[in-house]
Amino acid sequence: MTDFHDEEQGDEDEGKSKTQVKRELHDLQELGRRLTELKPAQLEKLELTDKLRRALEEAHRHTARGALKRHLSFVGKLMRDQDVEAIQAYVDRLDSSSQVHAQHFHHLEKWRDRLLTGKPEEQDAFVALHPETDRQQLRQLVRQGVKEAAENKPPAASRKLFKMIRGIVENEG
Repeated sequence: MTDFHDEEQGDEDEGKSKTQVKRELHDLQELGRRLTELKPAQLEKLELTDKLRRALEEAHRHTARGALKRHLSFVGKLMRDQDVEAIQAYVDRLDSSSQVHAQHFHHLEKWRDRLLTGKPEEQDAFVALHPETDRQQLRQLVRQGVKEAAENKPPAASRKLFKMIRGIVENEG
């Protein structure tokens, strides 16, 4: 009977119980499953090996439950060679039910609120952090947002400003 541990795991698994190793492998499989649900544009932002990228693309072809389970096990095995913490943080940021996503969303809302004060130094601070920002569009949306708030109009410019901020921040990450 073969040992549960693969030869390549050898040293890093010493000291861990068999249950702990299985739990970690299951967590990698679950992270791999979550990666299969991402859009190709979202996957491009991650540093993944070519072999893992191909495996993630192939996951959609497996329709039988057993085949999909085996394929996700394979994806989990390929995940061992990845920067799991960075991938987990990125996936959590995209998952609307996660705490990380909520924190990210609140961070973006704070920037929007700071910009809508109309103070030029807030705009300068945002542009300093995100130099690729279109200053003219930013100023225009801030001006419209402040005007809408003063006139008690629906916050259309405020929503556009939030989308602009989100786009800039997420394109950087």
